[in-house]
Amino acid sequence: MDGIIAGIDVVTRELLLFAGAGLLIGGLDDLLVDLLYLVRRIGFRDAAPLCCDDLPPPTASGRMIVFIPAWDEAEVIGAMLTTALARFDHADYRLYVGLYPNDPATIGAAADVAERDARVRLVIGGRDGPTTKADCLNSLWHALERDRDVEAFAVKAIVLHDAEDVVHPAELSVFDSLIEGRAVVQLPVLPLVVPGSRLVSGHYADEFSESHRKQLVVRTWIGAGMPLAGTGCAIAPAMLAEIAARRGGDPFDSTSLTEDYELGLRIAELGGEGLFARVTDTDGKIVAVRAFFPADLVASVRQKARWMTGIALVGWDRTGWGRPMALGDHWWRLRDRRGPLAMLVLAAAYLGLFADALAIVLHAVENVARPPIDAGLRWLFLANGLLLWWRLAVRMRFTGRTYGVREAFWSLPRFIVGNFVALAAAPRAMIRYLLILRGRPVMWDKTRHVFPDMATPP
Repeated sequence: MDGIIAGIDVVTRELLLFAGAGLLIGGLDDLLVDLLYLVRRIGFRDAAPLCCDDLPPPTASGRMIVFIPAWDEAEVIGAMLTTALARFDHADYRLYVGLYPNDPATIGAAADVAERDARVRLVIGGRDGPTTKADCLNSLWHALERDRDVEAFAVKAIVLHDAEDVVHPAELSVFDSLIEGRAVVQLPVLPLVVPGSRLVSGHYADEFSESHRKQLVVRTWIGAGMPLAGTGCAIAPAMLAEIAARRGGDPFDSTSLTEDYELGLRIAELGGEGLFARVTDTDGKIVAVRAFFPADLVASVRQKARWMTGIALVGWDRTGWGRPMALGDHWWRLRDRRGPLAMLVLAAAYLGLFADALAIVLHAVENVARPPIDAGLRWLFLANGLLLWWRLAVRMRFTGRTYGVREAFWSLPRFIVGNFVALAAAPRAMIRYLLILRGRPVMWDKTRHVFPDMATPP
């Protein structure tokens, strides 16, 4: 028994040492982002949100085109289109809805809305679904090109949305103003907390609050490429046309799992200016996209696995390191790709804690003294404890600023939930990545969506 206890002590020490070193590196990396945000926040007054009334009026005319790819979205597409048509406050726009011939339920739901409003244009692709979201977007792009040839209208911007999005009334007007002279404009995405799923769905609210209030601000400030969120972004048609010309006609890469992320980096590589826009409406609310995210663990794990596969694994193969000597961009791409290694460190930390608890019990049962903790480990634990305290405080701060004090306190248990979701997603992402390397085709791995009850709009 003494040999077993000694072995557990060794395993515990090595796991905690590995995890402690990894957590320290990751914690310092996150701390650097926080410090850069504070420098920008204190030193630059333009970090505060603009108001819609302060935006310059657009000088160029053109139609705002909204792309909405939809596969198996019969439950939400009708409500989404109806709400968007009722909410958008803009004189000239059209909604292009991408559909599949083998998805009659979604076609029927979208057609019901299109029959009542000519601003809805249905585009049924030539291939059965699911293909990829990017492939569906390419079908919309080619339909738009055909319509422009026939109707000879000008396009001001192409806006991307998902089939479950709740749009803001001022969104198209904001894009109409800010897209001039820029290649892309991204609005914040604010996940809605699903009733009855405050822990699972709510952890997206925490993550996006920090990402879209801090990380994207710092990322664009230091000159790193701005990845798109896949929704709530407007792209200049000239930029999409240039990318399409370089890619043989398709602006979106149909073999990509995360076409939005890659498109944003591609635009930056081509020298296109990107803007992450925080704008308030006349009531002081942020002009943003709101939507329900997965409310159960299985769906959340699937979604996080897709993001991890597309960004940290396949995306690394596809996008490389970008522009030479663009150190800020290289640093942030490294941050994007640290997910699998971070999950390995996190798994070692939890295993180390479990092994330590087991060792305490066995030492007590056998009445054997525990070996002393090395002084270096003590300092490592102290440093990581302080960094964890800081990380939780920052998370609470950003969640509270976006969702209020109640949700700020909920962000504490949700921090643990988010860790377990990411841990469960990591092996799924690795398996999927290996299957892709073996030749399995990339397909749209989507989750079931729910549209909010607009009787009490968010």
